[in-house]
Amino acid sequence: MFKSELDLSKPFTPLSIAVLAVSDTRTLETDTAGALLKSLVEGDGHSCPARAVVKDDIHAIRRQVMDWVVDPAIDVVITTGGTGFSGRDVTPEALEPLFQKRMEGFSVLFHQYSATTIGTSTLQSRATGGLIGETFVFALPGSRGACRDAWEGILRAQLDNRHKPCNFVELIPRLAER
Repeated sequence: MFKSELDLSKPFTPLSIAVLAVSDTRTLETDTAGALLKSLVEGDGHSCPARAVVKDDIHAIRRQVMDWVVDPAIDVVITTGGTGFSGRDVTPEALEPLFQKRMEGFSVLFHQYSATTIGTSTLQSRATGGLIGETFVFALPGSRGACRDAWEGILRAQLDNRHKPCNFVELIPRLAER
């Protein structure tokens, strides 16, 4: 659906990507969406040095995400779960106030891509993304399909330094500029 072109003359730059599942019912062993993200991340040559599960609680979500944001070894944080409309879904409420820069386009592209696989049901997600400090943070729905859509349709390209005409990786050295 989206054009993705790589400059294969450049060497690939692997990123360090942490994965957080937000769920009241999952454990690390039963978190299939987080496991899928880890597999996709590593399958594309990046590392996933940290993976966790926290309850649908604003403070727990913020605490774990901020632990990774302040870790200079983590480049990107991807959360899965808690982006719907139920009373316990609070991931956007936890993260968006922390964004120094909100990535409006991520939500738009996510919904465009997701609509090709699940139709109008994409409206039931409040997927979001932004920058906290010098770390890119993306909040995805908790389904394996949504995680696959986000990774394969958007994040795979934007987290590859060879993606043309531009990508997030080339911005990383400039994120601390003031």
